[in-house]
Amino acid sequence: MQPDVIVVGGGIIGASCAVSLQQAGMRTLLIEAAQPGCGITAAGMGHLVALDESVQELDLCLFSLKLWRDWVDQHPGIGQVVQTGTLWVAENDAQLIEAQQRAERLNQRQWQAEVIRPEDLSQLEPALRQGLAGAVRVTGDSVVYPPVIAYRMAHDLVQLGGQLLCGQRVNSLRQGSGSSVSVMLDDDRQFSAQHVVVAAGLGTTTLLPEIPVFPRKGHLAITDRYPGRLRHQIVSMDYGQHNMTEDGLSVAANVQPRATGQWLIGSSRQDGQSDTQVSPVAIGAVLQSAIRLLPCLATMHVIRSWAGMRPASPDGQPMIGAHPHRPGVWIATGHEGLGVTTALATADMLTSQLLGKTTAIDAAPYTPSRFFNGVTGR
Repeated sequence: MQPDVIVVGGGIIGASCAVSLQQAGMRTLLIEAAQPGCGITAAGMGHLVALDESVQELDLCLFSLKLWRDWVDQHPGIGQVVQTGTLWVAENDAQLIEAQQRAERLNQRQWQAEVIRPEDLSQLEPALRQGLAGAVRVTGDSVVYPPVIAYRMAHDLVQLGGQLLCGQRVNSLRQGSGSSVSVMLDDDRQFSAQHVVVAAGLGTTTLLPEIPVFPRKGHLAITDRYPGRLRHQIVSMDYGQHNMTEDGLSVAANVQPRATGQWLIGSSRQDGQSDTQVSPVAIGAVLQSAIRLLPCLATMHVIRSWAGMRPASPDGQPMIGAHPHRPGVWIATGHEGLGVTTALATADMLTSQLLGKTTAIDAAPYTPSRFFNGVTGR
């Protein structure tokens, strides 16, 4: 089958885009260098959460969360989905004011959030330390296991009549005859289509060096099984504030109860790193931040820690849309820590743009052309 569109990258972003395009009537080929969901998707935390560092970010999150509700209903039992909700924990009065403002913003958008008094926190989550200023509880947030979801999406693509090619890396793109674009594989095979969607995360720069996506390193750890000891995802109000140390390390507690009974512990951000080796300093800071909120973690058994590289963009927003100077090439990358949350919205928006339809939300903040000047360059 000659594809209408080729999607490069089988993480949760690429797999979502491939399914969306196939459902829209485009004959779609998804090419993944290894197996769907085993790259960046497998290294992250896996939360479905409404973040509101900007109006645009909240728009994208809320649109995607609505789509995720439908996906979960249609795929029961897939991806260890647990609607834990999120407790945004305030350690002082200033953070509590910020938390209350977050609750107001979310409630204005019909995403339920409630302010929790300090005296009620111990009833809601006994593992939290005493002396906290309060919290905001966002009930609609969930945690998921992304690799399984991406794998299932790739399977759905095939069931819908699309094609999946695994174990082959795309090493270059070429403008073909007419309006077609060709992808060249490591085994010297070549595939052509009218459209190519590059959803390869940090691998985007190998194919498109002009796209300004860069690595932002993060560390995670996971405990042994302690079922029933944590009900909510616990996140410090420091999360997303980028309070960095001299070596560029930013840490804020984010602890998830997994369906297995394990606790997944994060998180950190660090630029200027080139490998995924675990840094004792970074993972130590992550654990200390989490223990400050959940003291019982100090006595729990951590069985593994790891590091990964998030694909980030210069302005903190993903790139979703047409390449401004390469006809037929489309971009879906730069989601950093919100790739899982915003995957379905990304797929919907990119499909609409590719088909020349109006997007459900404003696509302008995400267009790749915002990083380009003039006719040919960035």
